[in-house]
Amino acid sequence: MSGSDEHDDISRPARRAFMQGAAVAGAAMLAGDAAAQPRGGTGMADDLSAEDVRKLLELTPNATCGYVRVTFISKQRIAPGGLPAPFSDGRPMGSALYFMLTPDEPVKLHRIRNDQFYHYYMGDPIEVLMLLTDGTHALHVVGPDLRNGQKVQLYIPGNTFHTARVIGKRRWFLGASTEWPGVEPADVELGHAEELAARYPQVAQQIRTFPVAAK
Repeated sequence: MSGSDEHDDISRPARRAFMQGAAVAGAAMLAGDAAAQPRGGTGMADDLSAEDVRKLLELTPNATCGYVRVTFISKQRIAPGGLPAPFSDGRPMGSALYFMLTPDEPVKLHRIRNDQFYHYYMGDPIEVLMLLTDGTHALHVVGPDLRNGQKVQLYIPGNTFHTARVIGKRRWFLGASTEWPGVEPADVELGHAEELAARYPQVAQQIRTFPVAAK
């Protein structure tokens, strides 16, 4: 037996013991990491209050959408004449904002001229009532429960009056709105519940109650 063979015979059990110990330690570390992770993707939201969300994201009260912070207004603009009315005086290419709703601060009945998407981020779902320009209406839930038909993105065509309120545990909803072209103050219009109830009699009661804070 050569010197190298003798060394291998002596060191092989030590190497085996070392590898077994490393495997056990690695499994323990993985188990610890898994235990530290929130289950079901809700742990982080469960640990936050509405006040926490407002402070962390620097959200402020908004006339139409609960609490808001504008996060993006494109520096690129569409020149006057580059779009048809009502955007013929020019607009940013796009814009985006965070918005948070609570039972006491729903989306007020309003419309914007611009096409927009609502996006779900965290918290409870919201129920959205849309009054479409062709005289029909639609009701959607924006939230995480895809199996039950909730949407993580909701398209709202331009000039659609709409309103929304928190459902589920009735705590808070955090999402975003993205718009194109970008929104300017002249693009926003508050709705009058009674006028719209007369135009959409099938959902007159919802129109009268959705803009009111949920109790």
